[in-house]
Amino acid sequence: MPDIFNKMIGRTRYVVFRLFLHLAGSEVAPILGVLNRGARDAIDADGDLQVLGEGLVELCETLLRSDEYWLSAANEGDVFWSEGEAGDYVNDLFTDSAERYGADLDFSPESDLNQPLSIPVTRNVVVMITVAYEGEVPELETDLANIQALKEGLKALINLHYKHKLRAIQVHFSPAQLGDELTNDQLLQYYPELIPL
Repeated sequence: MPDIFNKMIGRTRYVVFRLFLHLAGSEVAPILGVLNRGARDAIDADGDLQVLGEGLVELCETLLRSDEYWLSAANEGDVFWSEGEAGDYVNDLFTDSAERYGADLDFSPESDLNQPLSIPVTRNVVVMITVAYEGEVPELETDLANIQALKEGLKALINLHYKHKLRAIQVHFSPAQLGDELTNDQLLQYYPELIPL
């Protein structure tokens, strides 16, 4: 009932949404390149939503092309009628995503100095996408723990960018650095919400 009332009086509906997608296999490491390039572009863009949206589109398209590596997923979110409350929830999700194993980036020049010459290839990658948007998007406001729903959800994220409805975009991923590994035990410990697809 509150949704109908808020729509009638013309209040803006904000949705904050977070998607977890676990990719597994010997060929998932190149996805880290797309993720790291997007992270560097995001830092350089200093919060420019157009640049962040273009990075989100590239990431979603890459994930859609890599569906044979999808192993598990989860999503969560909430609806707000106040931009401030939506912003607070975005910040909470940002903090939670950043605190999970392997989601911290280090772009300092010294970070590469002590790298071993042989680097283990990760077999697990978890991508965490958090967005805030205006309006209703049924493809995102449902359980995305099945392959077809997840494909529709990623396409809906792309469409949100082109419709200029995105208000916040954050992407975290683990492992965040080349040479780091995300083990199966770490997956269970740090990403317990993942549901097999």
